[in-house]
Amino acid sequence: MTADTLARIQEAVGYTFTDVGLLFTAMLHRSYAAEHDVEDSYERLEFLGDAVLQLSVTHYLYDEYPMMAEGEMAKVRAAVVNERALAQLAREWNLGGALRLGRGEEMTGGREKESILSDAVEAVLGAIYVDADFVTVRDLVLRHWSDMVDDRATFPGRLDYKTRLQEHLAQRGLRPSYAVEEDGPEHAKEFTASVWANGELLGKGSGRSKKRAEQDAARAASEVLAGGGDA
Repeated sequence: MTADTLARIQEAVGYTFTDVGLLFTAMLHRSYAAEHDVEDSYERLEFLGDAVLQLSVTHYLYDEYPMMAEGEMAKVRAAVVNERALAQLAREWNLGGALRLGRGEEMTGGREKESILSDAVEAVLGAIYVDADFVTVRDLVLRHWSDMVDDRATFPGRLDYKTRLQEHLAQRGLRPSYAVEEDGPEHAKEFTASVWANGELLGKGSGRSKKRAEQDAARAASEVLAGGGDA
């Protein structure tokens, strides 16, 4: 694995390693280790990263949703901390191309297997925890997971506000459009969104991310339309 590849991963993840060797190990699948007589693979880091991820999401749910029962928190966590969600993040981070695989895994498409990709994300999180501390990796987890958690916690088993608004307007032959502005420092940005249809402002909303602001604007618009307003 080249220094450029390691640098690209760190940029995508949003963390620069003090000991880049940890990231190197996080990309080493057990099939490669077995074929090349390498002592270590990413499995121990993956084990650690899984625990850190679970705790980070649980801590967020506990703090942000004080009225949510234990069973509901468990359902939300399971919905966002799973193989599919982790594999999607691995693709965003371009981990597949950086993995070191044995010949068998390489020949059977290991770089696209969701099980391997999800393990690699957990290994990276474990590596960050070892390289830094829990607060650092927790903050990184929340940057990537908080929107998913909020969506699941706010709309369990239901369509989110943006989807509901889009379907409502489609019945009138209209489509919503969103405009988003941001304010504040990089670590504490605040987003304000407006949603429009047919040249008319339907609602405004705000949030700590673009997605949450758009959801809030769609919620406001849905309330206006439910009250009998016309777009």
